[in-house]
Amino acid sequence: MPQSLAKIHLHLIFSTKNREPTLRREVRESLHRYVATVLENLGCHAVLVNSVDDHIHILFELARTVAVSTVVEDVKKASSRWLKTQPGIDRRFAWQNGYGVFSVSISNVASVRKYVADQEEHHRKRSFQDEFRLFLDQHGVPYDERYLWD
Repeated sequence: MPQSLAKIHLHLIFSTKNREPTLRREVRESLHRYVATVLENLGCHAVLVNSVDDHIHILFELARTVAVSTVVEDVKKASSRWLKTQPGIDRRFAWQNGYGVFSVSISNVASVRKYVADQEEHHRKRSFQDEFRLFLDQHGVPYDERYLWD
């Protein structure tokens, strides 16, 4: 085959350090646009970015020429630097060290997109920790609770 083709959707989730409720409503929309731009600069298409006070969900198409770890590192570094320039955000802001990333089949993109869009609704009933454990369990990811949180 003379060309390389790919269509890989991923759902990326990570929290603020210690799940601090830092992501104020006033900054979220701009944060989402900024993250989408970082992704586009990596050749990845942002399907939807959404967040609540203590974590962010990113549904995106992975470019065939970039590693997932590179995307995560670049998004976290760039958005952290950007957030520290925003009024009311502590200069010590940090994302948690880890992250969760899950594959999304093309047939499930619409439902995951809706899930990401409805974050505020979900978190009226479920904490970030409970949500993240559920994702790990649903995707069959083994984990040790002692190393999930920072």
